[in-house]
Amino acid sequence: MTSRDSVLAALASVIDPELRRPITELDMVGEVSNVGEQVSVEIKLTVAGCPASDRIEADVRNALAQAFGSLDHSVRLTVMSPAERQALKDKLLDGRAPRSNPFGADSLTRVYLIGSGKGGVGKSSLTANLAVALAAKGLRVGLVDADIFGFSIPGQLGITDKPTRLDDMILPPVAFGVKVISIGMFLEENKPVAWRGPMLHRAVEQFLVDVYWGDLDFLLVDLPPGTGDIAISLGQLLPSAKTVVVTTPQVAAADVAERSGSVGLQTGQSVFGVIENMSWLEQANGDRLELFGSGGGAAVAYRLANLAGSPVEVLGQVPISMRLRECSDAGTPVVLESPWDAAALAILGIAEKFAEDRIGLSGRRLKLST
Repeated sequence: MTSRDSVLAALASVIDPELRRPITELDMVGEVSNVGEQVSVEIKLTVAGCPASDRIEADVRNALAQAFGSLDHSVRLTVMSPAERQALKDKLLDGRAPRSNPFGADSLTRVYLIGSGKGGVGKSSLTANLAVALAAKGLRVGLVDADIFGFSIPGQLGITDKPTRLDDMILPPVAFGVKVISIGMFLEENKPVAWRGPMLHRAVEQFLVDVYWGDLDFLLVDLPPGTGDIAISLGQLLPSAKTVVVTTPQVAAADVAERSGSVGLQTGQSVFGVIENMSWLEQANGDRLELFGSGGGAAVAYRLANLAGSPVEVLGQVPISMRLRECSDAGTPVVLESPWDAAALAILGIAEKFAEDRIGLSGRRLKLST
């Protein structure tokens, strides 16, 4: 006979794709029975129509086959009761009040607001690839697409799933190990967004307080270009965030990019650094063709250092890459698909600097266990 404990041990390796925790830990394993040569297991999904149901069922069957290969396996999918769902939400919140900001002043998550002075500089492509590169290092990463009007992160990461609603809690889709939320996940087809200030603030606030992020090492926020309402709102909601400014080498772009970083300084964020994108096009003979000039990244870093009163680093220069464009269009990050590409190597180098950045713990309340 197969005991419930042995089945639970076998299923401890099955991770819920949305919550990123073992289904045994989430109390998703219901009745276990053994009749003759068949093991029957009930799996309780969080909600009816759960988009991850097929994957969960396949992973459960695979885990059972590996543990009890000689027995037949029956997997029955049901749905949690309201009481069971509430118990799950309480477990996920872990003592935190519902609808509270998990990224307040005492948060140990490293938060980066990635912005640019104007559109078209490749900010979203860089943000998506940086998030995936950090996740590939085994870090827990979240990504907020805060570009409400020009959202593109779902396409960059090939996300077609909608977020799952667990009553008033939103479970974000996970792509390449990154938890992702975007207004594009809530719209039909390519419907435009025509909102003003209060609605924009409400949307980005919901991305933080209504979404279940879990314990993250990093939260990257893809800001809209410019210095509007969303940048100001996020600066207020994320007091410990650091600003990263993306520019091109062009002098005109550098002038505009400086304003993006200065807004962060006005709302209390420090400047982590500057990324110069489209720095050059490498020729077949190894020469570099500087299509957009040179020096823009260094100029922005110098100006922001003067405003901040402390050094600002150019985190890296990313060359023009056809492969980066192709992978972005296909929803497959270049850092995974073609890590040998020159742009991918530059992005991976920048991700290393993110990973090496540390939060100052002075004055913070730490979660200690005894």
